[in-house]
Amino acid sequence: QGQLVESGGGLVQAGGSLRLACACSGFTFSSATMSWYRQAPGKERSLVASITNTGGSTNYADSVKGRFTISKDNAKKTMYLQMNRLKPEDTAVYYCQAQFLPLSPLEFWGQGTQVTVSS
Repeated sequence: QGQLVESGGGLVQAGGSLRLACACSGFTFSSATMSWYRQAPGKERSLVASITNTGGSTNYADSVKGRFTISKDNAKKTMYLQMNRLKPEDTAVYYCQAQFLPLSPLEFWGQGTQVTVSS
């Protein structure tokens, strides 16, 4: 069973930066498409960014393009999200996800890390 553990969340002022990490175990990390999602209070969980298994392709929500950077280190089995120029509307619980489509419908989720951006 896959395990994903997020870290790096916290309280930061608007305009500041944070780097989230997602440490993974229990599955073949190099085969997974990895993603960051976030969920703000009263809102649905939404995709922030994703990266293919090789790291060769990335995708971002329009709201974070140019400010956030997703990356992964297959040797360390860890995914990252560098968040710069943070805004109050970035406040949410951030979750990491591993999925294996189209080979398998299996997916794993972390428990989330809180990011709070003060104005």
